[in-house]
Amino acid sequence: MRTPLVVGNWKMHGTCAMARELCAGIVAEQPRFDGVEVGVCPPYVLLPVVADALRDSGLRWGAQDVSEHASGAYTGEVSATMLTEFGATLVIIGHSERRALFGDSDELTVQKLRQAQASGLTPILCVGETLAERQAGTTEQVIARQLDALLSQPDAAKLLEKLVIAYEPVWAIGTGETATPDQAQAVHAFIRARIGGVSAGALRILYGGSVKPGNAAELFAMADIDGGLIGGAALKSEDFVAICAAARGRLGAA
Repeated sequence: MRTPLVVGNWKMHGTCAMARELCAGIVAEQPRFDGVEVGVCPPYVLLPVVADALRDSGLRWGAQDVSEHASGAYTGEVSATMLTEFGATLVIIGHSERRALFGDSDELTVQKLRQAQASGLTPILCVGETLAERQAGTTEQVIARQLDALLSQPDAAKLLEKLVIAYEPVWAIGTGETATPDQAQAVHAFIRARIGGVSAGALRILYGGSVKPGNAAELFAMADIDGGLIGGAALKSEDFVAICAAARGRLGAA
């Protein structure tokens, strides 16, 4: 059985006070999502605050990106070893905003993934299509290209052992639009089939596209959706906790 996983992506939001309050709200409601793996990914500068607030809680924390380099003269970058020093165990890689706004290529995401895993971090590799690509009927081709950058590696099987994938339809991020459960399930099933083999059965695939308390249970009821990568709703503890609690339903369905 794949353990449900829900991760909050705070993006470029938050203050020290907000981080403490949000984490406290999540920790206080842990019994509601017992059995679900839960983590948060704040901006880099809030990692020490989050690490302190979540210490001994059993909840995970991580970053929203990582350098492809281990160290060196790379002004503004943050290495995987720096993240693990704060107790981080997760890192988001290849988010659509990184790809679209900062030029992260498929190849670069694999380099970052390698650095993350070498330092003991669990990468959450994001894949997804734009509205234009969906309307053109090329969703599967786009997803396949993004996945194949990893699957073409000679050690792909090893890389897949400690990896989470998040399907994020770009057209449903921050727009209020959400893929229907059937649409999301179809892409998740395609991803699992593309990976194939033993790795596919154990791989956790999250859905990330305007997940809210009102639609989380229906999305998480799909066979291949193992949790969520949550954006806006992760900034309110009551909403995030409700989504985490909805993921608990997968435990009863197993």
